[in-house]
Amino acid sequence: MTQTILQEDEPEQAGKDRNFVTALARGLELLRAFGAGEEYLGNADLSSRTGIPRPTVSRLTYTLTQLGYLQRNSDIEKYRLGAGVLALGYRYLANMGIRDIARPHLQRLADATDCSVSLGTADRTSMMYLETCHGNGPLIMRLEVGSRLPMATSAIGRAWLCGLTVERRQQVMEQLKEIHQGDWARIEAGIEESLTEYRDYGFCLSEGEWQPEVSAVALPLVLEGGAEVMALNCGGSSLRLTHDKLVESLGPRLKAIARDIISVLEPPQYR
Repeated sequence: MTQTILQEDEPEQAGKDRNFVTALARGLELLRAFGAGEEYLGNADLSSRTGIPRPTVSRLTYTLTQLGYLQRNSDIEKYRLGAGVLALGYRYLANMGIRDIARPHLQRLADATDCSVSLGTADRTSMMYLETCHGNGPLIMRLEVGSRLPMATSAIGRAWLCGLTVERRQQVMEQLKEIHQGDWARIEAGIEESLTEYRDYGFCLSEGEWQPEVSAVALPLVLEGGAEVMALNCGGSSLRLTHDKLVESLGPRLKAIARDIISVLEPPQYR
């Protein structure tokens, strides 16, 4: 998917927008190429993943290393993310007052339900946790801040889609269709079902779809009159989170949390 973006979208965007800096965009694409659990990548790996010519990759990795965004291991001639990337991430999180506002609400629900309760935002076609709180019970998965989930099949991803305008959602759906070509009919049907659930309940469900053993409820957190959309979810073991419990208990509790957070964040004209 990244390769397609660079080979097709980037030249088109650069040609239409004289302010678009292709070299900067390519450097950021290299940083995005590092996946979870992958410590080192070489220039050949980065070129293959991004579609950027290898000579260009070599110049970019040199520059990013000099700036501290990559670290080079001379023994294996490969790179890993440097402290500069971590510093940027922490500055981003530190500037998001919503995390401090949301955290006590998330933790209270996590403690009351023995579930994981999280706040997330979209990063391209994935969702990334900005804050997450856990209960004391036997949780199936303990995902932490920075964890990524698939947008198309997770409750939090579908909730985020529910919070978008129709036009924006259609744009994202086209991107998801390109990624999930072979399974798109099933995935699209699931997203449409989530939109119906959101209209009916004010939240959407994922019952063992993202992971067979995990069920969850989620809803969009629409801020600044729709200018910013995040999402909240609450999930746990599908063995104990029955459909009725999701609809009658967890969903309404999550809606109450969303109202509490918005009441603090939003000026009256946006409520």
